[in-house]
Order: sequence, then C-alpha cells, then structure tokens
Amino acid sequence: MVRAAEGPARTSVWLDGKAVRRSGAGRAAQPSGLDRDRITEVTVRLLDAEGLAKFSMRRLAAELNVTAMSVYWYVDTKDDLLELALDAASAELCLPDPEADGEDWRDQLRMLAAEYRALLVRHPWVSPLAGTYLNIGPHSQAFSRAVQRVIRRTGLPPRGLTGAIAAVFQFVYGFGTVEGHFIARCADAGMTQDAYFQHAMSAVGAAPETAGFIQESADMMAARGGGTVEEMRERDFDFALELLVAGIEAMVARA
Repeated sequence: MVRAAEGPARTSVWLDGKAVRRSGAGRAAQPSGLDRDRITEVTVRLLDAEGLAKFSMRRLAAELNVTAMSVYWYVDTKDDLLELALDAASAELCLPDPEADGEDWRDQLRMLAAEYRALLVRHPWVSPLAGTYLNIGPHSQAFSRAVQRVIRRTGLPPRGLTGAIAAVFQFVYGFGTVEGHFIARCADAGMTQDAYFQHAMSAVGAAPETAGFIQESADMMAARGGGTVEEMRERDFDFALELLVAGIEAMVARA
C-alpha cells in the first residue's frame, strides 16, 4: 500500500521569496557583522574542512561565535543553508563569454567540463548536494545557460540537445565525484594518491578472490600507460571527453 505524504514536498530556497535577505524589526538585535553572505561563506569553509557528514547548525554557530538561534534568524532550515552553499560554490565556475565570436563549441564544451570536474574535486560535498536539490540558484542557472548555449551551437537537432548535455555532464559528475572522494580517502589515510593506489592494487592482486580480475585487466592497464595516478586519470578523462565530442560530431553528421 502506498502511504500518503505527511507533508508537502520540499522545493527550493530560491522559490517563494525565501532567498531574499530578512530585514526590518529586530535586525539591530542580531550579532554585529553577521549576515546571510557571511553565514554561507563560513558554511562552505566548514564543509570543505570537515565534510558534509559532520556539518551541523550547532557547529556552524560555534564557528561564527553566535547561538544557533541567531543563524536561524537568517535561514529557515539547514536544507536552505546547504542549498545556498551549493550555489555559492557554483559561483567559482568560469564560463565562456557568450558574446565571443569565432569560438569553437568543442573548446567551450571542454572548458565547461573541466570547470565542473574541478569544482566537484575541490568541494567533494557538492556532488551529494547536487543530487539532492533543484539547483536553480543564480550561479547554477548561469552555468546551465552556458552549457545550453554551447550545446545549441553543435548543430544537433533539438530533440538531441538534452541527451547530449546528459551524456557529457553526467559523465563529468560521475568522474569528478569518484576523483574527489578518492583524493579525500587518501588524505584521511595519510597517504599520497600514488602510495594509496599501489597499496590497494597490491592487496587486491594478492587476494585469491580478486587476483584473476587483476590479471584479466593487465593488458588494459599496460596500454593505459604508467606515470602517476593523476597523470593516468588525466589521460582517462581527456580520452573519454573526446569520445563524447566525437559522438556529438557523428550524430550531427548523421542528422
């Protein structure tokens, strides 16, 4: 049996005027120097330093040296604050100039993909939040508009535009998420990425349950080439992205 929802579904802090800063009576009683921008800035810093799992409104209030109730004067809920932090992180994305003439869509697409990947790696907490909220803040919208402008210039038929966006940026989302979490895992273990990778591969290769898999993959790993983990990852990302660009070109030619 399907149970009825106990309350209305949550929408977004960017709807119903919730993102407008509060003002008016009572503001003078609030802590000096505290506003929504500062609260959001400190939230981003805490999420970077301690991760999403450890974040709480009490921890944020302590960092701001105020009471938790003072924070709630500026935001209604923790969800609202996390959504504000998500959009604040999106402000770091560098976007191609929409007025630039003669820019190749391929170069602009590569730029946007690289920017999004770097954001996910720089802020590992972004990926779970991006899968939770609507992402309709001003900076998220600016990124989406830039992506749409570039994809429209590929020559794909209208019915294929959203599929092309999904192919490229869901790939980048997955790649950047795994990369960011791997880097965080290495840091937690107190090891470099190369040392962690070698330790993991040695352990997996020595275990009877997984040694066969490593042997079956040996030719692929050899063809991939050596170097550092970062170098191998760059080659994989660049090649995968070029496959997607070539796929778009092939679909345009077919159309």
